[in-house]
Amino acid sequence: MPEPLSKEMARSLIGDSPFQRLAALLEGIPSGMTPINLSLGEPHHRYPEVAARAIAADLDPLGAYPAAAGTPAFRQAIANWACRRFELGHLDPQTEITALCGSREGLFLAAVTAALESGKKDPVALLPNPFYQSYGAGIVAAGLSPVLLDAHAGNNHLPDIENVAPDILERTVLAFFASPSNPAGTVASAERLRSIVDTARRHDFYLFADECYSELYQSAPPAGALSVSEEGNFSKVCVFNSLSKRSNLPGLRCGFAAGDPAFIKALIRMRNLCGPQVPVPLQNAAIAAYGDEVHVAENRRLYAAKFDLADEIIGTWPGYRRPEAGFFLWLDVGALGGGESFALRAWQEAGLRFIPGAYLGRRGSDGVNPGDDYVRIALVDDLDLTETALARLARLLN
Repeated sequence: MPEPLSKEMARSLIGDSPFQRLAALLEGIPSGMTPINLSLGEPHHRYPEVAARAIAADLDPLGAYPAAAGTPAFRQAIANWACRRFELGHLDPQTEITALCGSREGLFLAAVTAALESGKKDPVALLPNPFYQSYGAGIVAAGLSPVLLDAHAGNNHLPDIENVAPDILERTVLAFFASPSNPAGTVASAERLRSIVDTARRHDFYLFADECYSELYQSAPPAGALSVSEEGNFSKVCVFNSLSKRSNLPGLRCGFAAGDPAFIKALIRMRNLCGPQVPVPLQNAAIAAYGDEVHVAENRRLYAAKFDLADEIIGTWPGYRRPEAGFFLWLDVGALGGGESFALRAWQEAGLRFIPGAYLGRRGSDGVNPGDDYVRIALVDDLDLTETALARLARLLN
C-alpha cells in the first residue's frame, strides 16, 4: 500500500522541470541529424480564426482590470458548452464556474485553497505517478504530504484511488486525477469515474479532475467527472479544462474550473488575492472558440492521421500502444535500456528530442518510478514532419 512521502522526498516534486532535466541531459551533445523536437506538448495545428477575430473586435476592455471570476458572458458560454458536451442538466454560471489563466494555475491554486479549507489532521494529497508538474508543486506549496499512486500497464495507467488504505483516505484533502490521462492517454469509463467520485465523498476529500485533453479523443467522447455526478450535485468535485489542447490556443492562457459551488467560491476568493486575471478580449476569444466545434473535429482528424502513421511505422514494436486520447505516445523502451538512455541515444543518433518517462514521475517509498521504461513523444507537428520523425524512431527501435 502506498504511504505518504517524507518531507525530503516531497521536496523532490518541485525540482527542475522535465524540460530542464532533458536540457541538462543533452547539454553539449551534438544531434546526429537535423533536430526534431517532440518533447513539448504544445499544439502546432492552426488556431481557430473565430478566436482571433473575437479578440480584434473589441480591445477597449484592456483599459480596465477584469474580474477574477470572469465576465458573465464567459461563464455563461462555459456553462452552455459543458452542458452540451457532458449532457449536464444544469451548471450555474454564477456559482459553479470560474475563469482561469489556463488550467495550470487553477490546478496549483486549487491545492492551496483545499488545504486552507481543510481541518484534517496529518493531511495528505493523492498524486498520480507520473504526474503533471503543477499537481506536485501545488501539493508541496499547500504543505500536504503527497501519496504517490503509480499508474502503470497493470492498472491501465490510471491510479487506484479507490484502493488506497482507508486510514490514508480519511487523511486525504484532495486527489488529482486526469482522464484522458497524461502521458498515457488512457480514458476512464463513466463507471470508474463514478466510483472515484463516490470514494471522494465517502472520505470527504476533493476530486480535482484534470480534463484538458477531453476533446482529443480517438472514438467516443470521454465521460467527465461532472457528467457522472447525480443531477445538480457537484459536491467534492471540481473539473479543470482549457483551450490549449482543444483549440490549439496554448498562448491564450484561458481556461476554467467548474463544480462544487462551495469550493468554487473559495477558489475565487483565493484568486482575487493572488491569481492572474484573464483579459476580457481573451475571454471573448474563448466564447467564440467554445461556440465552434468545426475546428475541434478537424483537430481530432489531424491527430488520428498521425496515430495512423504511428500504427503503420512503429506499430509492431512490442512497447507500442496507440492512446485512446491526447497527442502523446507513451512508448515502452525498457527492452532498449529504459527511457533516459533511449532519449539520449535518440538525440545522438537521430536528432529526436523527447522526454524520458522517469522525468514525469518520482520514486515512491518502494524505490520504483513507473516512468523508468518509457519515453513521452508529442505528435504535435504536421504530417510530413511527424512521418520523418517516426521513420527515424523506427530505425532506432529496429
